[in-house]
Amino acid sequence: MKKLHGVAFILLVVGGLNWGLTALGFNVVNMLLGSWPAVETIVYLLVGISAIYIAVTHKKDCKDCGVGATTM
Repeated sequence: MKKLHGVAFILLVVGGLNWGLTALGFNVVNMLLGSWPAVETIVYLLVGISAIYIAVTHKKDCKDCGVGATTM
């Protein structure tokens, strides 16, 4: 599960950076995979699934949010 969490986190970061850069006029995923629209769609789907996965499992996996975490 740790590897899945890591992959999901990386995809979530890629998606977040892509949205931020899209707001500035650059679509990184499209620039890299624009000639393969089916693969581009799969990347967006994986990023969305990763966001859902991280949202659901974050509290359990995060050391700062989990049981026994200290607040400052």
